[in-house]
Amino acid sequence: MEPSATRAPVSAAGHESLEVRAHRLVVARRRATAFLAAVTALFLGVTAAGAHGTLLGYVQAGAEAGMVGGIADWFAVTALFRHPLGLPIPHTALLVERKDQFAATLGQFVQENFLNAEVLAERIRAARLVPRLAAWLTDPANAARFAGHAADLVVTVAEALRDEDVQRVLTAELTRAVDTIEVAPLAGRALRIVIAEGQHADLFNAAVTAADRYLGDHYEELRDRFETEAPRWIPDMVYRRVFDRLYHRVRERLTAMAADPDDESRRQFEAWIAGLPDRLETDPELRERGERLKRDVLGSAGLRDWSSTLWQKAKETLRTQAADPDSELRRRLAEALTAAGRRLESDQILADGLERMVESGARSLADQFHDELAGLVTGTIERWDATETSSQLELLLGRDLQFIRINGTVVGAGVGLALHAIALALA
Repeated sequence: MEPSATRAPVSAAGHESLEVRAHRLVVARRRATAFLAAVTALFLGVTAAGAHGTLLGYVQAGAEAGMVGGIADWFAVTALFRHPLGLPIPHTALLVERKDQFAATLGQFVQENFLNAEVLAERIRAARLVPRLAAWLTDPANAARFAGHAADLVVTVAEALRDEDVQRVLTAELTRAVDTIEVAPLAGRALRIVIAEGQHADLFNAAVTAADRYLGDHYEELRDRFETEAPRWIPDMVYRRVFDRLYHRVRERLTAMAADPDDESRRQFEAWIAGLPDRLETDPELRERGERLKRDVLGSAGLRDWSSTLWQKAKETLRTQAADPDSELRRRLAEALTAAGRRLESDQILADGLERMVESGARSLADQFHDELAGLVTGTIERWDATETSSQLELLLGRDLQFIRINGTVVGAGVGLALHAIALALA
């Protein structure tokens, strides 16, 4: 058996080092052996002197029976761990010879008594897990502490993920979701809502105002472009006056269009936009244009950059929120946990349902994995070295077994005295 597989559990079980256990075992073994030697010496002395008289007869009988009982228990205790006196006596060194059978028996015992669905269900019912959980969650300090651990766990998971993988998943999921939606019909339905709420008039005003603002901000640029495209034979003064006249007339017309609700251009726009939803929903050409636009956007590098930026911002926000005990994330989590605890306390139907779900889950796990877990116990013990396993178990149990030797000597002496008394009475 591997040292780590044997020594650590033995040492941890009694919180004693292996050296201390070995020393105490040696002391206990010497004490039991000395006790047996004393009884043996008493028997030999009385027998050599001649057992004359009633008192010496009792001493001889008690010493003889105690010696036999001590030797028998020494043999029994020794036979558990090794061959007594090194002799290969059958049915000795039991732990060495029967380690694999012990492993199979222990695995079966664990399976039947610990991994049994009925046993687990009974333990869950007796533990009253749901009421205890509800009481624990209603304590704000517990909820806040649990929320902190949950937030840290989320950050740990987020940090463990590769940015490239997350970006790829985000892009793929966004593409998959958007790819199932036709852009043109969706735009048509959205436009119907805009028209039904009368917001198309604001749309016309915004377009006219934007055009007027553009003209006002780009006067010199437009004039220079008009000048470069004018014929060379027209005097500069003429085409400048023509440009200024056209420029101001266009701006005046835009202002009038925005101010007059009955303007002809406005009515034409309203008539055009009123029929646009139907065309977007039914016109194959418009629908194809929308799909081409969608494919161009989904395949663009800008979408990949946007998804990467979105993930980086999400991670940074998670780190900041998780590190701050007073953050919105941790506060909301704590409030949700406290509310869940109160709900479990007040809603008996919900509590019973959760308890049945936990019990059902435990039953399912026991039914599905009890063979594997029992096999884990059996296989682990079977891989241990038999001699090392026996030595470690002797360090764990040997000291108590040495007291069995002493008790065997004492009980044997008592039985010998009783039998001697009975024999004298019958004589």
